Amino acid sequence: MDLRHRPGPDAAAYTRRHPATLPATMTTRDLEPGIVTDFGSRMTYGEYLDLPRLLGAQHPRSRAADGRASHDEMLFIIQHQTSELWMKLLIHELKAAIVHVRADTLAASFKVLARAKLIQRQLFEQWAVVETLTPSEFDAFRPSLAQSSGFQSAQYRAIEFLLGNKNAAMLALFRHDAAVHGELEALLHAPSLYDEFLRHLARRGLPVPRDVLARDVTQPWRRHPDLVPVFKTIYDDPAHWWDAYDMCEKLVDVEESFQLWRFRHLKAVERIIGHKPGTGGSSGASFLKAALDCVFFPELTDVRAVIGAPVPRP
Repeated sequence: MDLRHRPGPDAAAYTRRHPATLPATMTTRDLEPGIVTDFGSRMTYGEYLDLPRLLGAQHPRSRAADGRASHDEMLFIIQHQTSELWMKLLIHELKAAIVHVRADTLAASFKVLARAKLIQRQLFEQWAVVETLTPSEFDAFRPSLAQSSGFQSAQYRAIEFLLGNKNAAMLALFRHDAAVHGELEALLHAPSLYDEFLRHLARRGLPVPRDVLARDVTQPWRRHPDLVPVFKTIYDDPAHWWDAYDMCEKLVDVEESFQLWRFRHLKAVERIIGHKPGTGGSSGASFLKAALDCVFFPELTDVRAVIGAPVPRP
């Protein structure tokens, strides 16, 4: 029985199983009359994105016995270049969020921070591509990295500064580049996103401690127990403090995503080089593991233990 001429689900199933019954050529789309093809005096997609320069920025340095670069070095370069592009966008968004919070327009920062979370997801997922490198494949081109290391990423340091993990000693890594050093020094002396949020809460009448508002913003954040009652007020009455409540959760999202990125980095390093020292002189995996203890907004975790509990009387 020829099911090709029989209507109903059996014929459809036969067609799916037997592609020879389909047309012999692929279906194509003709150019529509309005599609631009003359770019003699018009800007192209490649020009707008500066693709020749972007796609020409990969320069493998390894050389095998046959004189060619290691096949896998291209993956390593593109992974880190695309990470730097995503970090550039993340910095752009975090700076915008700070401007909104400083202007007491929290709602405007929510879209920005939601986007930041998705950018962080891209950074997290990229480690899966790196993990396709075996130890032997990485070792074939690792010497060509010399002393270069992701620890030297100025944009990574900028993100940490924007989120409050300040460390003036890190500026020493960038003394060779006056422009980058200047940008990081400016961020070191500027209030972080968390600093600006706490100042915003104080302007709304919440009892943010004075020493928090007057602190030296060049110093790393230190856990402050007196902030927990401030956040408890917000979490115990989210309807009244809805935008502040939502902002707290957005900050938790950002920190959690950052920690997941750190953890995925650690696991990728352990998988590929084990406990070898890092190319930049660090101890490697153990150094990355210590970073997991660096937190940005500890009071937003601490408050969860007291939400719904009665406020102790003095």
